[in-house]
Amino acid sequence: MFEALFTSAALVAFAEIGDKTMLLAIVLATRFRRPLPIIAGIFFATILNHALAAWAGSLAAEFFAGQIFRLIVAASFIAMGLWTLIPDKFDEDEAPAVSARGAFLTTLVAFFIVEMGDKTQLATVALGAQYHDVAAVAAGTTLGMMVANVPAVLLGDALVQRVSLKAVRYAAAALFVAVGIWLLVAAL
Repeated sequence: MFEALFTSAALVAFAEIGDKTMLLAIVLATRFRRPLPIIAGIFFATILNHALAAWAGSLAAEFFAGQIFRLIVAASFIAMGLWTLIPDKFDEDEAPAVSARGAFLTTLVAFFIVEMGDKTQLATVALGAQYHDVAAVAAGTTLGMMVANVPAVLLGDALVQRVSLKAVRYAAAALFVAVGIWLLVAAL
């Protein structure tokens, strides 16, 4: 359980830096200027989204057990590493309109939707397939999202100006590829 939690948290925390959802967190923080409801919205959207993703990965692993599936999971981590090298951009016209319902609801809905098909969600599916521990993977990936996004909400643009997103992207890519190679070697 600890390995699933730690690996999930580390992979997602690194992968999330510079990701579209992190940029969304910064946009929401500058629009609403209410960090606590935004952080709560990120948390609840992520835990729901990633619990479903981890469950889907775990379920897929049950149905598709065997060496070929393990090789597919390993290859998916390597693919995530390569995908991480491509920087995300968040266009202002993609930003959610300010909702009358407030920062929490806008953040909850926006994060849940933007996270669909995102690399961190797909990584969560792969982690669920690898570890078969929905709770540990969902908790770990949510922790990783919070580690990356809470500073983005609190510090906003100042954080982006001080942290080299390119260097972080390369580190995240290396981490994904290393896990993929480790799983590939274990599968063979």
